[in-house]
Amino acid sequence: MLQPSSPPALITLRGVSKVYPGPAGGFTALSDVSLDVAEGGFVAVVGPSGCGKSTLLSLISGVDRPTRGEVMVGGTAVHALPERRLSEWRGRTVGIVFQFFQLLPTLTSAENVMLPMDFCGTWPVRERRGRAEALLERLGVADQADKLPSALSGGQQQRVAIARALANAPAVLLADEPTGNLDSRTSAAILELFASLSAEGQTVVMVTHEAAARTHASRTLEMADGRVVGDEAGVEVSEAVRG
Repeated sequence: MLQPSSPPALITLRGVSKVYPGPAGGFTALSDVSLDVAEGGFVAVVGPSGCGKSTLLSLISGVDRPTRGEVMVGGTAVHALPERRLSEWRGRTVGIVFQFFQLLPTLTSAENVMLPMDFCGTWPVRERRGRAEALLERLGVADQADKLPSALSGGQQQRVAIARALANAPAVLLADEPTGNLDSRTSAAILELFASLSAEGQTVVMVTHEAAARTHASRTLEMADGRVVGDEAGVEVSEAVRG
């Protein structure tokens, strides 16, 4: 009997290291990391502060470049993209959710969601408001569309921020401590939301200290000292990664 094929890898890292220069000879944030993330996966990246979690997201998003190694996203060699193309690629391919929301305070919820579409021109102007409203509806905050961020709760702001990250239909949704500024009930709701997005085919990679993330994510990578030291999904981690 034929076995069902595994989803293709959307994100691939091969031999990735990142060294930041310093007076003591440099700080190694990532050391020889190799991994694949399947399309539609919900991956939680856990580990102590300073282990390289946020650096991993920065390299996947192209915000930073590896000192060594290759970063591929959807067949694009992110590590090799010229600077003039990186911003356009990132705007169309990657949505980023931050711990402190980073909504523009002078724009309404709908206007914040429309902003990535305005920057990248991914939707016709006449369709942007409707798309923003549809995303806010999907995120459960349609009634907040015309309110400024200051009028929203933390959980509502994070939902608007997630809608904004999804505005350009990105291949990858990256979340850096998205529940770190939320209460436990709201955090659980956000984790459930990411799980439901993944079930619909959205690839999600989330850095978190949230212990409950393990019960919502389809895969949990544990990091320590710039290396991947655990993989709860059972996908074999190469000896190069284990060191």
